[in-house]
This record gives sequence, C-alpha cells and structure tokens, in this order.
Amino acid sequence: MCRFCVEHGEGERWYLNAQNYAHDLNSDLRRRDYVVGFIGGFGETRSSALRWVDRLDRLPAPLSRVGRELVSRRMQAKHFGQPVPIEECARIFDLSTSITLIPCVCRMHTPGQRADEVCILVTTQPVDAVLEEGFRDYQNGPDARDFQRLTKPQAMDLLAQCERDGLMHSAWTFLTPFTAAICNCNLESGCMAMQMSIARDVKVMWRGEWVATLDDERCTRCGACVRRCPFDAIVANGQASVDPAKCWGCGICRSACRVDALALVDRREVPAVADLW
Repeated sequence: MCRFCVEHGEGERWYLNAQNYAHDLNSDLRRRDYVVGFIGGFGETRSSALRWVDRLDRLPAPLSRVGRELVSRRMQAKHFGQPVPIEECARIFDLSTSITLIPCVCRMHTPGQRADEVCILVTTQPVDAVLEEGFRDYQNGPDARDFQRLTKPQAMDLLAQCERDGLMHSAWTFLTPFTAAICNCNLESGCMAMQMSIARDVKVMWRGEWVATLDDERCTRCGACVRRCPFDAIVANGQASVDPAKCWGCGICRSACRVDALALVDRREVPAVADLW
C-alpha cells in the first residue's frame, strides 16, 4: 500500500477511512481557509509551480532529484491524490453525505479549455458558502446558486460518462489526511497533477492501489482500451498488452472493453511494480 494508507488508512486505503471525512469543513477554519485559498489562488499556484519545475530542470540531476522530492513531500502534507477505480469512488460517496459538482479549476486556468463541471467535492456537510467564497473572484465564474448537489446514482452516472470521455478518477486531500474531492482528468484536459507527476516528474499523487491486467484469450485486439487509457500504459502491436510500469491503476480501460478482457489486481500482487508508487 502507499505511504498514506499506512499512515492514514487504519487498515483501509486512506480514501476509504471514514475518519478522513469526519470533520465539518465549515467549522474547521484551517481547512476552510485552505480550500478557499486553493480555489481562488489556483492560477498563481499553477504558474508558480511550473516556474519552479522549469528551474529544477536546469539544475544538475542530483540536485534536481532532491528538489523534486522536497516539492513532493510538501504536497503530501497539503494536497495530494491517487487514482481511484470507479468501484471505490462509490464507496467514497457512501462515506461523504454531501456530493457537490464544481467546475474544474485546472481547466479554468488552461488556455483553450472549457471549465467543465467534472470535479466533485465530497464532504460531510454542504459547503456552498466555502465554494462561493473560493470562486467569487472568477470572471464568468459559477454562481453559488448553481452549485449542483448530486445523489450517489447521479454521481456514478457522471463518473461513467467521464470514463467514456477518457477521464480518470482521483481522490484528493485538502490538508492531509482529510479527503474532500474526486477529480476527473487527463493530460489533454489540462490536469495539473498529471502534468506534474507524469510529464514533469514531480510526484503530486501516488500511483493507484491497482494494476490492470489483460486476458489474452478474451481480447479481440480492437484497440479501444489503447485509446481510452490516459497513461499510455496499453499498446497494441498486433497483440494488445499492458505495461504495468506505466499503469496507474485508474481502471477506466475496462469501460472500453466489450468482452471483459481487462481487470484490476492489487498492485502488491505484481512483483515488478509492487513497490512502485
């Protein structure tokens, strides 16, 4: 299991530990202020982070690695995530009694992207006032009256559509270990976490607890899973195959397969990547 599961999971995966949802965001002023600042200041945070990574890229390799590790450790204490398969998203919705659809701040700050409402705030109490304050300075931003409260079935339908659109699900802390959001992203949508963790080699999320496997006898070589995978972990050169070292365990490849040839197995059962987080 990832480090968060050991430290914050109490025998469960960290995002399935009920205690990590128990605090009311409205009454916990420190977390409330963090969420407001995160939403309202995301544009500057994003620009600053990219500038720092550009500087790290210019350093000698040993210093660059140390710098990247320091950034990752700082993020682990504040805002860190992990890909989560749709079945475990359903369990998160059971733990959170308020499910609110919000615009994706990554998309709001990515040129050429629409601010699609594909991110979900998962809390124990409604947090409309927190969202209203966080989004208040956004030009053409959402009106607090428009924040949509979802039922669990509605949220699951949204996640299913996200999978069809090639968007993976990830759970996120807001002041670790408190879990407050499920994001639905890929690199093309402007996902900052994927850009930093995959394209720029600065870890701001763990790999998922799972790894995809392919049943060669069931596979029809249609290539649909190759197009669906947001991590380029599946290749089809005459015969499809999963590269476990590239797989982040989101599981959305399964939604593209019409013959159930893909499945998820516990990462710890795959020796080659059991310790790769």
